[in-house]
Amino acid sequence: MKFLLALALCSSALAFAGESVRPKYEIDLSNPYSTDSVPAYAGVHASVHAYIDDRLDAHTAALQRWMRQPSISAQNVGVRDMAEMVRGDFEALGFAEAELVETRGHPGVWGYYDAGAEKTLMVYMMYDVQPVDPEDWRSPPFKAAIVDTPQGRAIMARGATNQKGPQRALLNAVESILAVDGELPVNLMITAEGEEELGSPNYPEIIDTYEARLRQADGVIFPMSGQDAQGQASLVLGVKGIIYWELEARGGAWGGPVEAEIHGSYKAIADSPVLRLIKAISTLVSDDGNTIEVPGYYNGVRPPTAEEQSLIAGYVQKENLATLRELFGIERWIDGMEGVDVLHELIYTPTMNIDGLWAGYTGEGVKTILPHMATAKMDSRLPIGIDPDEALAKIRAHLDANGFEDVAMNVLAAYPASQTSVDTDLVRSAIAVYKRYGATPIVNPRIAGSAPFYQFTERLGLPMIPFGLGHGRGAHAPNEVYVVDSAGQVAGLAEIEKAYVDLLYAFAAD
Repeated sequence: MKFLLALALCSSALAFAGESVRPKYEIDLSNPYSTDSVPAYAGVHASVHAYIDDRLDAHTAALQRWMRQPSISAQNVGVRDMAEMVRGDFEALGFAEAELVETRGHPGVWGYYDAGAEKTLMVYMMYDVQPVDPEDWRSPPFKAAIVDTPQGRAIMARGATNQKGPQRALLNAVESILAVDGELPVNLMITAEGEEELGSPNYPEIIDTYEARLRQADGVIFPMSGQDAQGQASLVLGVKGIIYWELEARGGAWGGPVEAEIHGSYKAIADSPVLRLIKAISTLVSDDGNTIEVPGYYNGVRPPTAEEQSLIAGYVQKENLATLRELFGIERWIDGMEGVDVLHELIYTPTMNIDGLWAGYTGEGVKTILPHMATAKMDSRLPIGIDPDEALAKIRAHLDANGFEDVAMNVLAAYPASQTSVDTDLVRSAIAVYKRYGATPIVNPRIAGSAPFYQFTERLGLPMIPFGLGHGRGAHAPNEVYVVDSAGQVAGLAEIEKAYVDLLYAFAAD
């Protein structure tokens, strides 16, 4: 596939082809963005809020039902059953359209609720989760048990916070509005995919099916846990793009065993596919692994806009970025960077990362062999301005130019970056609702992670943001949790659902 980004390019501050210099821009911190101009949402929906309070046990059980259904996309465990559960829930809520959308991979789910409203809100959902190693968990990953955490009682399960908890909480809010008011303040379009954890390779097919209708929407949200452990909310306006691929070296005409491993002593006369793969990867980066040495790889990164610089200035005023090191257990960032430099690198610097590397014997004891193949999984996170297909082509050309034509490259995912302006009705509505709950958000122009949000911002031309009160942690890791009964600092499930109710009404009125 070919991704085209109509973005302003500036090459003066970037490395020319053949050079290896990470992008570096001056960030003007003199005009920090402030949410002061956005008043807290003041709409009154007391009856709906009371309904949520009365139904909290049932709403918690609805979250647990989703989390107890495995949906591991990488292993095709329970995926279609989860898709059917999502479709069935849309239907039970009264969606006029609730159907599976077949793709070349796992099915998507489409839901449409026609409220006859002036505005239409699209919701992006993902129903798949990461693989698990049950031995690493305090409680079985699909038991969805209630556990105690410093932030309060929480559900522990794979997918608890990423993203089944927030998504089902939104549907609980929709159910509550319909039960009390009889109608929603906005029309809802929902597209759910079962391959987000695989890089969303077939999500465009779901958009293909409904593209003309989706273009009529007024904005898109992605339900999520938006508060950290201390209750600070963050509002994210964008994501980096990503390319994800495998490199594989095998014995062949260049040398090395072809069919199977051989005795390790024959390294005296035979080439090693494992060492060949390591040498190939090493050409991609500098000796310290922190600068990409693929010619021209940094070319095209879009420099900071005035809006982004204002947002960054506001962000660094309120967020202590050193806490990230504590969170991840890292003693020192690259080059000892701190403060605004950390945010600069996260937003504007492409990455080159090895996700996994394997070959030969890795069990107990000794087995002296010369393996016949070696494989690495790799990813690169791409800021705005870098086309995924062009980045992949540059990597392939670089390997070939360095004599590694035989090293196979299998692309598994590729999509560009995405960003929404802070100056949109959807963003203002979100800030207003956060402020109502005493959770004035720090606004981040773009995070270092990736999601297929370009389908909304670039393809459909819609503003798109993740939104939600609440706290969860452990995404992609053991002991993932989502707080449902707060100890005081973060929102519990009742407040999470009330905030979703308020957002639908605030967006309808904005």
